[in-house]
Amino acid sequence: MTGAMYAAVSGLKAHMQKLNVIGNNVANVNTYGYKAARATFQESLYTTITSGSNGSDSVGGVNPAQLGYGCNIGTIDLNMSTANYVPTGKSLDCMIDGDGFFLVGDKAAGSTGTDGIVLDETNAKDLLLTRVGNFEIDPQGYLTDGQGNVVYGFVTTSGDTTAGALVDADNPTASTQLVPIRLPLAAKTDGSAVYPGVDTDGHNVYDPGTDSADLTDGSTITTDSISIDASTGKITAVNKADKSTIVVGYIPLANVTNPNGVTHIQGAYYRAGEGAGDCSVASIGDVLSGKYLNNKASGDTDAVAIRGTGSTDLITSGLESSGTDLATEISEMITTQRGYQANTRIITVTDSMLEELVNMKR
Repeated sequence: MTGAMYAAVSGLKAHMQKLNVIGNNVANVNTYGYKAARATFQESLYTTITSGSNGSDSVGGVNPAQLGYGCNIGTIDLNMSTANYVPTGKSLDCMIDGDGFFLVGDKAAGSTGTDGIVLDETNAKDLLLTRVGNFEIDPQGYLTDGQGNVVYGFVTTSGDTTAGALVDADNPTASTQLVPIRLPLAAKTDGSAVYPGVDTDGHNVYDPGTDSADLTDGSTITTDSISIDASTGKITAVNKADKSTIVVGYIPLANVTNPNGVTHIQGAYYRAGEGAGDCSVASIGDVLSGKYLNNKASGDTDAVAIRGTGSTDLITSGLESSGTDLATEISEMITTQRGYQANTRIITVTDSMLEELVNMKR
């Protein structure tokens, strides 16, 4: 008899955990980029009372008789499908229309050597993933999200091994080293943009040779306006000093083999941990297709190709709404409440039966 009570207790625990999931979904009904979770149940342990038999020449077969002991939580899944677009009016706000994540993290400290200041290489799996593109330019010229994490991507370079002006102003070159996106430095002489070079090792560098006098304070250009192209992720700005239009760089997306398998860290951030599969970097609109990370050549043994995003692109001046569907959550809440209530009845009925058993001694 106590088996029924233990089964009901496990049912109470499972329904309470499911209600926790539902409560979190409802609490985040207005949270930008929130991905709703779904809890599923699975049967718990079974005890075999009699085993099954295939029968013999004289008797027929019998089915096994098993007694279950309740249920528990089987899975808690994330629904990573794209939610609705919410216009915000901010030109740097971006929504991912399709699969993928923005790459954000801490600022790279860089290292100073004979080739100048080298921007550190970063692996995509070392970065945080997010679907919330509430971007802005911070006082140091970095593209950051609302929590102060810098956005990683590909920046425009001089097209030479040393820092300076563009070698080909009509066709600016983007380095494929994954670095914090930052506005170009400003030349002290006239405020024009000074772009990093790419050394022979494929690193973005600010070589102390060319324009060294202009780079002593490391301040970036001041912009009149800045925008993001939805079909390519290209960041374009107007330099206030000389009114020239410049290409700051490109925002890439991270693709994981199993988007529903990412690990939720905190807030709107995820990591491509165990269960997510491989994490690759993709350029929006295939603008960097055919190229390799860290400016490698196709023949290099450690060359990693930059993939394309397919039909996925951005929608600017807005953010992704919450993935919570209130109609679904409220209906799930009702059935969960009734399931919890039914399990409490099993406990009370079992208690009454145990009371009658004890009272047999009277």
